[in-house]
Amino acid sequence: MPDLASAQSADPIFQEEQEHLLEVYAQLVAIRDELTYTLEVSHRQAAQDLRDMSEEVTRDFGGVDETMETLAAIETLNSVIDAYNQSHDFDVGRLARVTLLLAQPYFAKVRLRYGTNTEPEDVYIGAAGITSGDYDSLVVDWRSPIAETYYNQRMGPCSYTVDGREVHVEMLLRRQFDISKDKLNAYFDTTVAIQDSLLLSALKHNHSEKLKAITATIQREQNEVVRHADVPALLVRGIAGSGKTSVLLQRIAYLFYHERDTLDASQVFLFTPNAVFKSYIDMVLPSLGERNPQTFTWREFFQSLGQGKRALGEDSDLATFERLERGVDALELDVHDFGEIRVNGTLLLKPSQIKGAMEKFPRAPMGPRRCALAKEELHERLDRKLSAMAKKEEVQDELLSLDLDDQLRIFGEMIDPDPADQKSVVAYTRRYLKALYSSAHDQIEAAGWLDVDHVGKRILGKANLNAVEWLYLFLLLTGGNARDARFVIVDEVQDYTAAQLTLLSRYFSRAHFLLLGDEHQAIREGTADLDQVREIFSASHAGIEECRLLTSYRSSPEITALFSSLVEEDKGRVLSSVQREGVAPQIMECDADATAYLGELRLQVSAALAQADEARERGENFLTAIITADKPRANWLRKQLGSSVQALRKGEGLPRTGVIILALGLAKGLEFDQVIIPDAQAAVYPDSELSRRRLYTAISRAMHYVTILSQGTMTPLLGKASDS
Repeated sequence: MPDLASAQSADPIFQEEQEHLLEVYAQLVAIRDELTYTLEVSHRQAAQDLRDMSEEVTRDFGGVDETMETLAAIETLNSVIDAYNQSHDFDVGRLARVTLLLAQPYFAKVRLRYGTNTEPEDVYIGAAGITSGDYDSLVVDWRSPIAETYYNQRMGPCSYTVDGREVHVEMLLRRQFDISKDKLNAYFDTTVAIQDSLLLSALKHNHSEKLKAITATIQREQNEVVRHADVPALLVRGIAGSGKTSVLLQRIAYLFYHERDTLDASQVFLFTPNAVFKSYIDMVLPSLGERNPQTFTWREFFQSLGQGKRALGEDSDLATFERLERGVDALELDVHDFGEIRVNGTLLLKPSQIKGAMEKFPRAPMGPRRCALAKEELHERLDRKLSAMAKKEEVQDELLSLDLDDQLRIFGEMIDPDPADQKSVVAYTRRYLKALYSSAHDQIEAAGWLDVDHVGKRILGKANLNAVEWLYLFLLLTGGNARDARFVIVDEVQDYTAAQLTLLSRYFSRAHFLLLGDEHQAIREGTADLDQVREIFSASHAGIEECRLLTSYRSSPEITALFSSLVEEDKGRVLSSVQREGVAPQIMECDADATAYLGELRLQVSAALAQADEARERGENFLTAIITADKPRANWLRKQLGSSVQALRKGEGLPRTGVIILALGLAKGLEFDQVIIPDAQAAVYPDSELSRRRLYTAISRAMHYVTILSQGTMTPLLGKASDS
């Protein structure tokens, strides 16, 4: 039987595509080298030009005319700097795209005919777009309109939309590539965007590489989500291993590309289940040529609001929200409900003055409307306060003693008020005070004068509000929300309570939501089911659309069958895997004696380490995760197993190889070559719906191998499998 190399050399299409790849790669190298040289030269030239220009600027502040000339010269110098920076940023961005493409110049091509009598055109699609020096397109970005022809799953007549105009073409060829740098490993012609055979080849790589090259693994159902029309709320229901994380990252990258003129990374918020998963994805999105959005765990979200020291309120319920709503409706103001506005030790507005501002509008109901009116009144009272202060002699003396740097910083010019001209001195002093106490206006806008805890104590009768209660009450009173947020992505949505999701929907009321989850991976009691998720966002965002992901790309058929057996039959879900047949899971019931149990576990760890060593010799990675039911169990086993096992803690990234131990909560969203579940006894996983979901989650983290051990009687959830 001829080997692969011989078969490829005899294939004229393979040779043609390899030659094209070499040509493109050479051009990419040339572009990279040219950009690198240009940046080095321009940097040196810019530095020299700026030194020369700086030396020519005569800093003369002796009089008004001289000062104006000096400032004009400095402004000219700043304009030159801005021009250099703009050119530099453009070249750096282009260099970043080229560097990305040098790892894999493209992953697909389409052949399109634009008219009956026209020659067909080949379009190569990659993770980023780049043009040659002649502005010919070498590679188009996978998010570009023309690339939609690759993903639309149709041969023959099709179309794509550019700037609202529909372009009709005929699809003659759709070709998928497996490429490493300038080497073509394989190609595959297909009538759909991705065929399983090539997908399986891609999935041979380790988990991180899979994500970094995820543009080569989009299937029909995934693409529906990635390119879904922008809607107020979109719920994606996906089984374990169906590519929810991949879809999440692709959707973010797609939004950044199509909204690149108006969308900033600061306007996109991503909620992740844990810090480990956060570090896991932080490295991926830049590899797709995009910036990271604002990424938070639940705790980090409240830390960003200055409320990180509070209890997180993960057990808060909707009944508490209803009590807060009723309490605000009936609220009678108390001077102790307000703080003071103070800047740099200077008291500007007292609590009684703030209370007076709120009471000035008795007809407005307590809440955002009254708070907005009170803010306007407080801004006016602060201005009157500063105007009164500007008339004080000691404050005017502060103004007149300002040095030149302070004058330029505050006024943008040199000032020379005549002490005899009282009107002028007062005007300048007022401007000086506004600059000095500008943060006071910020305090007013942020409603920092409102003592939310005192109000909450009066309503709920508890001294300390948790973070969820505090923020919900703050929203009821002020209406203050994330006005600039445009998109919010919530991963593992099934692990949030109804109260948490209600809070997010209200705080990000102006943003569009992407919600991803699997109801069978809800590992905590009291979390919202997907029916509740739909209800919450239908109410807050006037409806919610839904997509499903029902194919597992992660796990072997044997592993998929095992975790699928834990899904209740009445759910009516058809779960399938596209992986090749693998190794049947090991299910082992050990003696209750700890010595025998730990002995078997150590044997499994030794075997996993041996597999990692064998993989390392092949230049590959092999990572095994021991996933325990909880953190105390992880800590105990870590001590028993010794230094051969690495404990994974919050904030740490995943190692590439070896054996790690972690609690189930930290394993959410991650995947491993092998999973060992060491505590599958009935006492830990009883016959309950929660245990069923927790076991489903743990097993589904595995790609190739699963070993399940029990210390004593095996969980009844796996009783049948154990007997076999």
